[in-house]
Amino acid sequence: MKKIEFNIDINADVQKVWDTLLNPETYKEVAGSAFPGSYYIGNWKKGENIRFLSPQGGGTLANIVDLEPNESITAKHVAVINSDGSEDRTSDLAKGWVGSTETYTFSKRKDGSNFKAEMEVNPGWEKMFVDSWPRILGKLKELSEN
Repeated sequence: MKKIEFNIDINADVQKVWDTLLNPETYKEVAGSAFPGSYYIGNWKKGENIRFLSPQGGGTLANIVDLEPNESITAKHVAVINSDGSEDRTSDLAKGWVGSTETYTFSKRKDGSNFKAEMEVNPGWEKMFVDSWPRILGKLKELSEN
C-alpha cells in the first residue's frame, strides 16, 4: 500500500466542513466533482458499513473503524460492490482494493479549519486519487464557505 495525502484550508468552522462532507446531498456534490453521480448509503457511525456507489450501482463497501465527531473519520474498504449490488472480496480487482483506508481529519485554525485526507491504497489507484482529490477539496471548500 502507498500512503497519499491531500489537504486544504477552508474559511469555515469545523462543524460546517463536517456537515458539508457528511450530509448526503452535499456529499453528492463534493464527490460528484470528481466522480459524477456518486453517492453513499449508510450511516457515518463507528462500526457501521457504508456503500459508496456510482449511478450504475457499483462501488465500494467500507467499514467505519473510527469516528470522532468534528475531528476524524477512518474507513477501511472491505469489498468492491458490483453493479448488481453483490459484494466482491476475492477477484483480482477486489484484492487490489480491499484493505485500502481513508482517514479524514478536521482541524481548527484561527480563521477557519483545515481538512486533510490520508489514504493508503494500492499504487495502481494512486493516479486516480491524485487527479480527483484536488477537485473534491475545491468543491468541499466552495460549499463549506457558502
